[in-house]
Amino acid sequence: MTLKRLILSVLTLFVAILVGGSLWSSFQEPQITNRLQLYQTNLLLQATAATEITGEVDGAALQKALLGESPLKTALEQYQAVRKAAEADLAKLEKRLATVDPAALGDSGPPPAASSRPIPSRTVDSQATRLTTALQQQRSLLDQLNLSIGILQAEQGDLTAAQQTWGKLAESAAAGSPAADTARTLTGLWNEPPRIVPDAEMQLQKGLEGWFRYTALDRLYSLQQRTEALNALRADEAAIAQGTLLKLALVGTVPVLGAIAGAGLLVFLVAQRLTQGKQSILALNGEVPWDVPWDWEIIWQVLIVGFFMAGQVVAPLIVGVLSPVLAAFGPRAKAVYAFTYYLLMAGSGLAVLYWSIRKWIPLPKDWFQYRGADRWPLWGLGGYLVALPLMIGVSLVNQHIWQGQGGSNPLLQIVLEEGDAVSLGLFLFTAAVAAPIFEETLFRGFLLPSLTRYVPAWGAIALSSLLFAVAHLSLSEVIPLTTLGMVLGVVYTRSRNLLAPILLHSLWNAITMIGLFVLGSGARL
Repeated sequence: MTLKRLILSVLTLFVAILVGGSLWSSFQEPQITNRLQLYQTNLLLQATAATEITGEVDGAALQKALLGESPLKTALEQYQAVRKAAEADLAKLEKRLATVDPAALGDSGPPPAASSRPIPSRTVDSQATRLTTALQQQRSLLDQLNLSIGILQAEQGDLTAAQQTWGKLAESAAAGSPAADTARTLTGLWNEPPRIVPDAEMQLQKGLEGWFRYTALDRLYSLQQRTEALNALRADEAAIAQGTLLKLALVGTVPVLGAIAGAGLLVFLVAQRLTQGKQSILALNGEVPWDVPWDWEIIWQVLIVGFFMAGQVVAPLIVGVLSPVLAAFGPRAKAVYAFTYYLLMAGSGLAVLYWSIRKWIPLPKDWFQYRGADRWPLWGLGGYLVALPLMIGVSLVNQHIWQGQGGSNPLLQIVLEEGDAVSLGLFLFTAAVAAPIFEETLFRGFLLPSLTRYVPAWGAIALSSLLFAVAHLSLSEVIPLTTLGMVLGVVYTRSRNLLAPILLHSLWNAITMIGLFVLGSGARL
């Protein structure tokens, strides 16, 4: 064995341990699915409130169609289901942390630099720090759930249950915590007779969001007989009615229409393949091989050194050193961190790729083609539409398999809660421009064609898609991302133009990010 292969073997073992540990760590982490459901429920409740104020028939019909005859009851059931899952996740996190660092369970303070880590850096953070961060986030989530559940119970006339919910929260939350103070404020508002604390309005403004804040403030102003403030509050709610309905259409109707169109396109393509054989669109270039001048060792080198080592070890270390500088951006530090991290990962990965294949330049035909005068927009858009129904179907199966576990990309939760336009712009650029260019160049531009030297095109598509999914380091995302990677692979092998899968990848990430922002903005109204 040569020295180079020995070094690659050692690095491969290190990467295998690193990736395996990250995937195992994600196994017991919750997904973002339940949170997305609650954000959509918040939008629906906001629309319900607007309907109650304006009395519009169309709004009432929408309310009935989306939430049913008893929207508050439906919302309460959804919140209680998420609380049950969150309590189970909290118990698991406490059990795991007890085995790593029992002393950390009693620490109510934030872990060092926890708020500055927007994306996975499992290679740098200790396991105890990660678990402590996750534990505190889970406790905060439960506090917010209990505040919201109490309001839903109170609005349905079940004051006893509401008082019990808030009372338990006030007792269990840390003394002087915002959640405990808000719980006591709500307890007083729905008490008989009511008890209004001096800073009630400030507590509600700070501790609640969206429909829940509106409902609590409505109760407060009514008890205080502040007619002018109450009318202004209700006028604000009526003013956002149209925007809320538009958001509901964006997050609900548009994806469904796209999935229907994609299902139709998929049926057409399959039927054409069965009837026309090698003359069909799906068969185009399917059996045309790439001329691969390098061997498996170069493929191995680019993946291990260029992607995993550079992206999961070197880039996080450099960003860690730069953390004091990045922290100077204040509330936008997370976005700048993510942007810097990805540029470092992409730059180092592409540099290793170039260094590895430079002696074969100029490359044979069809390698790394970016042709503007081509039909790549049709391939990219068509691939996106086809991916929609496939991903919806796979996601349903995936949820049944993982039952809310398996982890998710932390960036999704950050975007969901982000309200700063500049930060969102950086996140969107990172996800919709930087990621597609780098990942498609590496996985479709280099890895997929290189693998055709050893396996058929369909095998290269499948294997490169699996590695693409595993590289995201979340078990629950492996099956969906493998599916998406296979669509990207088919689009690339047929179009032979990297602009096509880049467009598909960009559309997928951009629309996902916009959907998260729309859902999150509903809670911040």
